[in-house]
Amino acid sequence: MRQLHAAGMAWFKRENCLRLLEIFEDSENLQDTYDEWLESAEQVRRTLKGQGVRVTCVDIDPDEFPKWCAENGFKLNGKARSEYASLRVMLANQGR
Repeated sequence: MRQLHAAGMAWFKRENCLRLLEIFEDSENLQDTYDEWLESAEQVRRTLKGQGVRVTCVDIDPDEFPKWCAENGFKLNGKARSEYASLRVMLANQGR
């Protein structure tokens, strides 16, 4: 079994958080405030790093992300956020 050594993690900027929560179809599954989300995201990131995974935070832009979802047949949800972040990291690593 191959071990994961790098991961893209969907990341939100404080100034985009409310807008993102309005467009995500699964916003009820996310924390209510940016500070709560940030605390949870930082904990996940620390856990992954502790497991030896190189984590790259990928900004979810409220203008670009819905366009990407529409072009690629995704709903605006966690699955799409994960796929988007992973793809962006993979493409960035190919350029090295």
